[in-house]
Amino acid sequence: MNSRRYAKVAVKLACSAALALFGASAALAKTAPAARLQVDPKAFTLVHVTLDGKPLALRRYEAVYVRKPVAMAANQPTRRMGPGGSPAAADKQVLANPLAYQSLYVFVPEGAKADAAIILNVNNGGWFASELRAGIRDGGSYQSTSNTDKVGAALAAGYVYVDVGTRGRGIVAADGSYPGHAPAAVVDTKAAIRWLRLNDAALPGSAERIVVTGTSGGGGLTAVIAASGDSPDFLPELAAIGAAGISRTGKSTLSDAVFAAIAYCPITDLGHADLAYEWLYGPVRSAGGTAGGQWTAAQAAASARLAADYPAYLDSLGLKLADGRALTAATMRDAIGAQVIAEVERHIAQGGTVPARGEPFNIAIPRMFGGSMQITRANDWVTVSGGKVTDFNLGAYLAFVAAITPLKPMPAFDRSHNSGNTGIDGENTLFGAADQAWSNFTAYGWDANDVAGDGSGADDAGLAWQSWIKHNGKPLTRQLRMIDPFSYLGAKAGARVAPYWYVRHGMIDRDTAFPVEIALSRAIAGDSAVKELDFALPWMTPHSGDYDVQSAYRWLKKVIAESGAGQDLPSS
Repeated sequence: MNSRRYAKVAVKLACSAALALFGASAALAKTAPAARLQVDPKAFTLVHVTLDGKPLALRRYEAVYVRKPVAMAANQPTRRMGPGGSPAAADKQVLANPLAYQSLYVFVPEGAKADAAIILNVNNGGWFASELRAGIRDGGSYQSTSNTDKVGAALAAGYVYVDVGTRGRGIVAADGSYPGHAPAAVVDTKAAIRWLRLNDAALPGSAERIVVTGTSGGGGLTAVIAASGDSPDFLPELAAIGAAGISRTGKSTLSDAVFAAIAYCPITDLGHADLAYEWLYGPVRSAGGTAGGQWTAAQAAASARLAADYPAYLDSLGLKLADGRALTAATMRDAIGAQVIAEVERHIAQGGTVPARGEPFNIAIPRMFGGSMQITRANDWVTVSGGKVTDFNLGAYLAFVAAITPLKPMPAFDRSHNSGNTGIDGENTLFGAADQAWSNFTAYGWDANDVAGDGSGADDAGLAWQSWIKHNGKPLTRQLRMIDPFSYLGAKAGARVAPYWYVRHGMIDRDTAFPVEIALSRAIAGDSAVKELDFALPWMTPHSGDYDVQSAYRWLKKVIAESGAGQDLPSS
């Protein structure tokens, strides 16, 4: 896809083996020969859509993007979400394509140019596995001017659009193992990027302009992909699945760095997210403002213990605010307030209104999975005069957020035990050995686990966290590091960081704490490779993504123009 290095010639090596694998049964997948990764430019399906009411044809390519894909079990757990995002039921789904978690679709609109950007769409909400699904369907209708239709915006700009399936938590392999533990989603996405680079000459679009985008866990995946380009950490896992560009000696011959990231509400820094959550929200927690409707004295004491550990961790990051001050526990609250105040004033400048102190907000808030929620709640946290905020109360604001969507249980991410948990509640099914369904991954979760025989915790291991992590925890420590963008930002671990970042976290999103997102923004801004960061807490936006498509794609058009002819990343 790089016109500066390659002519647009047909690649004669067909990917018939890969396409055969794409539709293979679980039994066939176990014995199928290694897939060849070169794409045949003539092997596509024609897809017809309408864009702004006018017909548009696209070529759709399908491929397994690794040579040694992991075959999945035919029967997979299904997690269904109930009202408010709570787990409603767990049953089984039949997986028609056992390789759907390591496959991709490439959609090439007619007239796409050799240097067009490539939108790499990841769908790993909650860090769950993402079975390949087509974001563009035959007969579909898309709008270039919609604020929620990223497909329409991408097609109107002439971009190539890629949907990728990746492993993640909640899947079971044909051999009964759990192949979706960290860092599988990151490894698979990097393998898909390497596939795009391998086939750079064969298809329109430039692999020097890959833009990865996702929401929630997909936003976290987006962030770590953009932060960890070409890190040698991932080479063993990439070699194990037969990713493109890994030599027989384990050396990398292709890049998995990307040009830009568009990340919504990224769930990151899981090893410390519980600390940040309780540091911020502990003081405003109540039974009515906590999911499950319970808040005991014991929970409050545990919350305080977690919160007490956050300042030292934040200090250890060595981050700076835009004015040069250190980002610490002493300055974090002001940093959060400054972002909220900036958003309130931006909202007013664009013609929005804010009720007077004591008067109600009366607004409809969109839900992440469709529909909306009406909010009628008094403004007790901000005063505006002449288009400017003249008074702001962070504590009252946080209580306002918790009243709209009750806070996560305590702890928010690493539940102290997982008996009977279907995997929706908490993130501990993202961790553990291949034969282990889940594992605690923090000191509190491990030491507080009180369910004997559940396979995790001090009660089963006979060791408190500090002793266990010292003697047995290297694999878990590695898992945590390899899904965390903080591990790679700031010229760490030899990573090539994306030069352009667009990051959003909703102003009333409580799915992770604001300090995590503020710290991430400052880590990005502080990396010398980063040329531009656009970060904001959008007005009255809950946990969701792709709600400001026009803004995001205007930003992308601008940074592409600023970058020139693909000079921001070295050629593959």
